[in-house]
Amino acid sequence: MTTNKFIAWEEKYIVPTYVRPPVVFTHGQGAYLFDDQGQRYLDFAAGIAVNALGHADEQWLAALTEQAGRLTHVSNLYYTVPQIELARRLVKNSFADRVFFCNSGSEANESALKFARKYARSHHKSGDNFTKTGIVAFSASFHGRSMGALSTTYKSKYREPFAPLVPGVTFADFNDLASAAQAVNQDSCAVIVEPIQGEGGVNPADPAFLKGLRALCDENNALLIFDEVQCGLGRSGKLWAYETYGVTPDMMTLAKPLAGGLPIGATLVTEAIAQIMKPGDHGSTFGGGPLVCSAANVVFDRVNQPQFLAQVRESGAYLVDRLRDLDSPQIVSVRGAGLLIGLELRSPVAPLVTAAREQGLLVINAGENVLRLCPPLTVTPAEIDQAVDILERCLEVLE
Repeated sequence: MTTNKFIAWEEKYIVPTYVRPPVVFTHGQGAYLFDDQGQRYLDFAAGIAVNALGHADEQWLAALTEQAGRLTHVSNLYYTVPQIELARRLVKNSFADRVFFCNSGSEANESALKFARKYARSHHKSGDNFTKTGIVAFSASFHGRSMGALSTTYKSKYREPFAPLVPGVTFADFNDLASAAQAVNQDSCAVIVEPIQGEGGVNPADPAFLKGLRALCDENNALLIFDEVQCGLGRSGKLWAYETYGVTPDMMTLAKPLAGGLPIGATLVTEAIAQIMKPGDHGSTFGGGPLVCSAANVVFDRVNQPQFLAQVRESGAYLVDRLRDLDSPQIVSVRGAGLLIGLELRSPVAPLVTAAREQGLLVINAGENVLRLCPPLTVTPAEIDQAVDILERCLEVLE
């Protein structure tokens, strides 16, 4: 069957929520994807920072195959070993005391917002006129597309078609502590922030900004939520991005890389927050099922090795150095951390994304003028060289 036939079927049968290039992928290996015509592509998108171990990793595949042959799903009405093992790993290696499992980053953020609202009611309600429901988010933020998460996502083009959204959300300026101080008050129940913004332009938070947010939350009895859906689990070069800043949140949301390509989300919380949630307050039929948790245990154990994280930092530094050596008047800046790198251009990056794909490199945008580079965490120096060489040629054409 031809590529055009598949694309025609997609246009007929699938809700048009994405603009896709005319490529149909059939399989992957390591840092490469292959289409139905046999063309090979170096994957520096990694499923939007999802495929931490690349494609078809042998250890990941073996764990998945074994678990699929034993137990795939029983719902959260029952205990399963892989889920409990994953929860224990996450708690033992973070600030958290407990974990709630779901299926995506958007769901993880929804959970965090619900937990924050109930925590405020449980600890700070006095009388019938309860007002401590405010949530503060930031410019250029992206927290998901479900109604609560969407309400804290900054771009109006995402929010306006679905208004009215969840009330009580205020946006302050990212990396502007004075702006945050005007937004956070005694009516705030939570502040949600990405330590490194992904979709919004690969913008790392300033250390003083996150430390200031921690202080503002403490002063106003609000919970601090770190959205590490994209920047967590090794992507920044640390296991968790918050470790770089020395700032501990009250909740942290995870998703994209956790199961190496299977859908999972997790909301990590302190014991105080966990204790206000009761059976029936929240739930997920599929969240943290045995199949996906078996895969996640493999990913976590690999990424959590000191030598693995050191290699991510080394690879990220090498990628940044190669990009900064590019001699192009189009380049404004190179920024990011670990293997989440943004290349800001003076003009829209869409033509560069297309040109790179046509030369066998997959990259994605992060806003109109920023190219996002988020390869598998296992990427090699040779693969980085190949990617940068392609980008260099494409930049020359665009000039």
